[in-house]
Amino acid sequence: MIKENRTALPGFILLGYSEFPILQMLLFVVFLFIYTGIVLGNGLIIYVTVTDAALDSPMYFFLRNLSFLEICYTSVTIPKMLVNFLSENKNISFVGCAIQMYFLFVLASTECFFLAAMAYDRYVAICNPLHYKLIMSKELCLRLVTGSLTVNIPVHVVQVYLLFTLPFCGSHEINNFFCDLPPVLELVCADIFLNELYMFAATTVILIIPFFLIIASYVKIISAILKMSSIESQKKVFATCSSHLIMVSFFYGSATIVYLSPRSKKTMDINKLLSLFYTILIPMLNPIVYSLRNREVKVSLKKLFRR
Repeated sequence: MIKENRTALPGFILLGYSEFPILQMLLFVVFLFIYTGIVLGNGLIIYVTVTDAALDSPMYFFLRNLSFLEICYTSVTIPKMLVNFLSENKNISFVGCAIQMYFLFVLASTECFFLAAMAYDRYVAICNPLHYKLIMSKELCLRLVTGSLTVNIPVHVVQVYLLFTLPFCGSHEINNFFCDLPPVLELVCADIFLNELYMFAATTVILIIPFFLIIASYVKIISAILKMSSIESQKKVFATCSSHLIMVSFFYGSATIVYLSPRSKKTMDINKLLSLFYTILIPMLNPIVYSLRNREVKVSLKKLFRR
């Protein structure tokens, strides 16, 4: 079936906003600026958390890995988008689309688990501070990172295989900037019940379960904050958690709407915008939010720039 698809379908066309040719150069400049900011901003966070001994803690270990993930995550989609903005040929091969979608799924799903691990780290630090170093050991942190990848790699092999063994017919135009599951499913001319069932199950495991773990952690954290006698202590503790809460809200809010909302022509256009939010804007905001709202990171950055 894969061989048949490759023969009958040389590739897809990534529409993006190609109906507005006058915008293509402007979009190229904007997205190039964003991508440069993502690589430099997240790269800077990786550098300071590696080189500054004051940031040698589980919280910054997860932040460092999250920043690295964001660079990889955006590198899956933005370079191809930049090429398409300047080229009249906006094709992507059948195999290229499958590879792009697979790595997008793996990296996005890993980010869900990273955000859950960061919430658990804050829960242990605030609610069980005396045992923090014992519980959040380097071994546990490494297991959480490697475990996130180990779970996601086989899950999405199956998901991508189920999709790309189906026949595609009619229009080969993907109403998006990159190969994402909902718009590609629209091009399938076969029963997609199994694909939708698997997508729902995978979304539940990878998106919803980590989200509820984050919610449970923050319920405990907020309860502990409210029990503190000092208002200054409350503000300080909440400040360390607020940046993470902001990123979780943005990421989960946009991704949940895209993958769990009913599909229609109107929602597909809205989802095209939302997909840019969780694949591009959030990785851009990550270094800004975590550096500007984190006193220790700001101190480390000041020391770096003074040198």
